[in-house]
Amino acid sequence: MKRAFVWAAISNWQFGSLKKIAFQVSWLLVALVFFSSAIPVAGQNTSYSVLGSETRRSLQSQELDDAAAATEANFRTHAQPDNSKASSVPITATKRQRPDSNLDIYYRNRLEFGLDVGWHPVNIPFIYDFAVGDSYNMTPLKYTLVPIIASLRWHVTNVGWKWMFRGNTDFTFSGSITPIPRGPETHYYAFMFGIRRNFVYRNWKAVPFFEQRGGAGMIDAKEPLGVLWAQGQNLTFTYTMGAGVRYNANSKYSLSAGMNYMHISNGYLSEPAFKNYGINVYGPMFGINVRLGKPRHHDSE
Repeated sequence: MKRAFVWAAISNWQFGSLKKIAFQVSWLLVALVFFSSAIPVAGQNTSYSVLGSETRRSLQSQELDDAAAATEANFRTHAQPDNSKASSVPITATKRQRPDSNLDIYYRNRLEFGLDVGWHPVNIPFIYDFAVGDSYNMTPLKYTLVPIIASLRWHVTNVGWKWMFRGNTDFTFSGSITPIPRGPETHYYAFMFGIRRNFVYRNWKAVPFFEQRGGAGMIDAKEPLGVLWAQGQNLTFTYTMGAGVRYNANSKYSLSAGMNYMHISNGYLSEPAFKNYGINVYGPMFGINVRLGKPRHHDSE
């Protein structure tokens, strides 16, 4: 009986101790949970530690939404131009340059037929007297020449160069008949080769030119017949130089007008039997040119 009472006492004391220990452990766990939620984690806002889990999740979600909105706004700012700045920049309209119609007229390998007629009543000394040692003397005999020149014009270059030199060049192969209404001789036939420079400016219908021609021909010389200051022999040489303006009605037809100088002499071949006096006259010259072959449409200049 005594043993049973002792055992009961021991059991009661052990149960109370266990109960006390369990109670203390439970309070210890509660304290740990409370203090663990109150202690901030590294890199975490301390205000989250005192809030509930639902509140923290709500704030974190809101912060993520704000960050996404800021990122999108930043992307739009850099990806799209600033309209306020763009509106302040002046916009200049570029005017497209009109194609040059003269490129359909002056181009390489273009062929033309030309007919020029002149009236040369003004007598002057030989313009190159300084080169042959003469003193620009003139004889009392005066001439009037009417050159009629048929030509084949071959344009050997496209339009090139710049500023006032812009233009092209053509070679001229000519045959001429020249009546002489004033002077002892009556006619002159010649073949000539020439070079013309056309000063071609953009879309100008009137184009200035400068040309020179030279050749040889036959004249009915009268000095061997006793006419003083006339020509000393039939075989003579000729040189012409002129300048004028060519007006292009279209890509096929054009007219020209200008002044032309013409020289005829035998090159001293008749001396010493007959003196070489020569003929030197100038006057207006008028012409017409007609394209031969199909038209040409140029590419962009």
